[in-house]
Amino acid sequence: MPADLAVIGLGHLGLPLAQAATAAGIGTIGYDPDPHTAALSGADGPLSATELRRLLSAGFRTTTDPTTLGRVRTAVLCAPTPLGEDRALDLTALADAARTLAAQLRPHTTVILESTAYPGTTEEFLRPLLEEGSGLTAGRDFHLACSPGRHDPGNRTHRYANTPKVIGGLTPACTEAAAAFYGRLTDKVVRARGPREAETAKLLETNYRHINIALMNEMAVFCHESGVDLWDVIRCAETKPFGFQSFRPGPGVGGHAAPIDPHYSPHKGRSPGHPLRMVELAHEVNDRMPRYVIQRCATLLNEHGKSARGARVLLLGVTYKPDIADQAGSPSREIASRLTELGAHLTYHDPYVPHWTVLGRPVPRADSLYEAAAAADLTVLLQPHRTYDLQGLAVKAQLLLDTRGATPSGAAHRL
Repeated sequence: MPADLAVIGLGHLGLPLAQAATAAGIGTIGYDPDPHTAALSGADGPLSATELRRLLSAGFRTTTDPTTLGRVRTAVLCAPTPLGEDRALDLTALADAARTLAAQLRPHTTVILESTAYPGTTEEFLRPLLEEGSGLTAGRDFHLACSPGRHDPGNRTHRYANTPKVIGGLTPACTEAAAAFYGRLTDKVVRARGPREAETAKLLETNYRHINIALMNEMAVFCHESGVDLWDVIRCAETKPFGFQSFRPGPGVGGHAAPIDPHYSPHKGRSPGHPLRMVELAHEVNDRMPRYVIQRCATLLNEHGKSARGARVLLLGVTYKPDIADQAGSPSREIASRLTELGAHLTYHDPYVPHWTVLGRPVPRADSLYEAAAAADLTVLLQPHRTYDLQGLAVKAQLLLDTRGATPSGAAHRL
């Protein structure tokens, strides 16, 4: 099948895009400079092994050969842009992908940025790399647009086809070229005024989620200390038909989309001047949650005459979302690290994670879930996978801390 589309970066954005494009009958190749990634050999990616087999049988092919990028009509940049220790998005992989594409870029190609980025990245960061490396001019010789990724792993309701795609092009013609491409994949295309508006829409969506989860995390601590059943509070509040959207607290906030503050943008010579204070505060609140979970664990053990040192602790669900294998940003690793430092003896169970390493050492995996829960001094539910019989676990466990409010009322200690 001749390739019409090149997906550059085969991670949590690239593979779902390739899956949607291939299903729509678009000849698609996937490029990644890492041979391990290009071989699709990861066990914890956004697609299951069955989905990967279907994708390959439908004609999708991967490569580490950059020359293949010069033979497609559309190239979509899905390179990872993780949040670094300095709280800034790391655009290194995106820059490398842009330079690789630029060396092969041909006139009339449509180039689209899906990677998470700061407002202005498409025009101020990506455009110069593409133009300098290709000798072509964006908006005249090739189309350039931004359409931020909106993939929600594990969501069985909102998939690629019925999730609207926001598109902002460098010129109206660029917008229409990108819209023509995505119109083959999705039911609805939303045209933004330009790339900055499309990039900022992603910033708003991501920060909205983190800020609202932070509010619920603060409410969880407040309600516990006040003797109030937060989960009943949420049940009541979400009956309001206007002005309220329900979020849930938890042991932390995982996922690939980190809270973004343009104030930390590393590629801008200037700063907006005013940090997003709500984002800063949300980051602080959410970062405290793993430590709060540890505090609750230690308190529960003490109340039952046990110390964290030497306690047998079982962690259930170590992925960042239920019913997927992805561990990106999961708070489970920090929780496990802190429990280990306190001297606890850890085991874990997760149907999607056959092997798990913390602090450079493998954590023993429980073979029999119910036996492990019965033997553990404390069982901590971090992710309520559908395969878990939570009522049965609540009966078997000596002591159960539910960080997700997923167990029946009164069956466990809740966050």
